[in-house]
Amino acid sequence: MSAGRQAALGWIGLGKMGYPICTNLAKAGFPLAVYDIDPARGTSLAASHGVTAAASLADVARDADIVFSMVPDDAALKAVALGPDGVLACMARGAIFVDLSTVSPEASVEVGEEAARLGIRYVCAPVSGSTALAETASLTVLASGADAAFHDAEPAFAAFSRQCHYVGDGHQARYMKLAINHLVGSTAVLVAEALTLGRKGGLDWSTMLTVLGESVAASPLVKYKLEPLRRRDFTAAFSAAQMLKDMTLVAGAGAAAGVDMPAAILVRDRFASYATGDDAGKDFFAIVEDVEASASLPPLDGSETH
Repeated sequence: MSAGRQAALGWIGLGKMGYPICTNLAKAGFPLAVYDIDPARGTSLAASHGVTAAASLADVARDADIVFSMVPDDAALKAVALGPDGVLACMARGAIFVDLSTVSPEASVEVGEEAARLGIRYVCAPVSGSTALAETASLTVLASGADAAFHDAEPAFAAFSRQCHYVGDGHQARYMKLAINHLVGSTAVLVAEALTLGRKGGLDWSTMLTVLGESVAASPLVKYKLEPLRRRDFTAAFSAAQMLKDMTLVAGAGAAAGVDMPAAILVRDRFASYATGDDAGKDFFAIVEDVEASASLPPLDGSETH
């Protein structure tokens, strides 16, 4: 990358998070080529923000200084990154591959080893935050990898994040993201159980939420979820199915690392029993409905939620 020149970027994955992130990168003026398995997403972004809609992984990777990927899971990351037609094989030696997905440490190590073999600099950079924060360029980046590669990618991170934490020179960012998501998923289950107990004890739903929001237990996550809970609006910002996937990663990472994590296993199993059928697509805080049903509480109607 030449000094003073804005890096040419490639982007793989235009889902709920990837699309607004790319919008912010385009607004920041980065030369940007994008690819998604649904070509319409790239075409849409090209029409609205002037990016290049690439037809293949090779087209994204060939001329990019930095290629980013944001994909659903381990299998998708390996499909994108590895093999003779994968993005790593198509990148120039010395270029940077940054993966922002939430994946297992094992999958990350596999990709990192192949990147090193091919002379590609690899940065793990999962993000923390909602789609709303992605839209306002307010995500938190959790990054690890070679220090110089991280610093070369920092200007791009700054275009879509409010905070960027460098946590180590290896795969530490994967563990940081899983640790955070363990707390997030567990909070949803704890809040669901606490609110169900309150309903059983005769507390008014709205009053209970107001007091919770002013209590010592009111974390930023809890405060963010109070209004949707008040309205019983479980439109997914992050779905129950996605949380099941992440809690499965958390429990798996604990087992691989030799960490006894019974709480993580309980939370994973609770989401496994809930995140089926139509419920899988609801927001993960909708697990309160499952806890209420198991306590034989009827659904709340509109008059009880205000």
